[in-house]
Amino acid sequence: MPSKITTLDEFIIRRQKDFSYATGELTGLLRDIGVAAKIVNREVNRAGLVNILGAAGEENSHGEQVQKLDMYANDKLIECLQNSGECCGIASEENEDFIVMPTLESKNAKYVVLFDPLDGSSNIDVNISVGTIFSIYRRVSPLDGPCKLEDFLQKGVEQVAAGYIIYSTSTILVYSTGNGVNGFTLDPSIGEFCLSHRNIQIPKRGLDYSINQGYYSKFDLEMRRYIDHCSDENLRLRYIGSMVSDIHRILFIGGIFLYPNTRKYPQGKLRLLYECNPISYLVEQAGGKAINTLLQRILEIQPVELHQRATIVVGSPEMVDEMKAFIQKYSAVPN
Repeated sequence: MPSKITTLDEFIIRRQKDFSYATGELTGLLRDIGVAAKIVNREVNRAGLVNILGAAGEENSHGEQVQKLDMYANDKLIECLQNSGECCGIASEENEDFIVMPTLESKNAKYVVLFDPLDGSSNIDVNISVGTIFSIYRRVSPLDGPCKLEDFLQKGVEQVAAGYIIYSTSTILVYSTGNGVNGFTLDPSIGEFCLSHRNIQIPKRGLDYSINQGYYSKFDLEMRRYIDHCSDENLRLRYIGSMVSDIHRILFIGGIFLYPNTRKYPQGKLRLLYECNPISYLVEQAGGKAINTLLQRILEIQPVELHQRATIVVGSPEMVDEMKAFIQKYSAVPN
């Protein structure tokens, strides 16, 4: 007999006991994100038909060109996160400040959600996979008032859930609530995310390294030496230009993803709260490691601003340890 299909909703409800606060509130939030993912997936797959490809003609708070689909995904996530009334505020890579969500009658929302609505969105025009990254924290401000900045500026270790959705040949939602990592593939025939990858474990080593090697001459010495080492070991360079896509591959077959500082971005380019923290949380839950180029564990970095940038080295544990040794050997910064 074929195995029973387990939908995302069923799985979340069954696993409520894994949550620190098993009252159904976090369950509602995760289901809201699942609904938003279905809507964004629909638009991603017909983007060329509805005139939402390309740039929107404006810049976000980082001075980056905003894509039309970025704006659409951002709006849909905000809209869907209002459904359950469990979210008191959101912060998005596309918005300069956090947004206080209206409270529903008789509810004191206990969670804040942070997200990158469409990671790698510049790839949409050339039909390369993109993704959504999300992170959920339990608020630390009083429940009887609006959320505050302090609710968002929490260390990554305080995340109660994190995940991503990759929109590709299949649309897959991968998430963790602190007890392993599971993946769900969208079945378009029934419109449901169904459990397809149970208890994902990252291999201790892999054959791939992922870095924008075009910036080789702009990297610090230790990074150049490590890239040379990867080449000497005949590792395969695999870089898609969408963090979600690269991490998704590494989670299943192993490898290492690196986004170090350059002369243009001395603090790194990726955002700590919207990209590095949730991805690091997932990778650690799958048995991997995540550090920055100063050898700090990503999840223990104290954020000081919403759009703080960071460097990151993340992936198979033995490969991250190997990169750490190169930093210790060649870095001019005391370790």
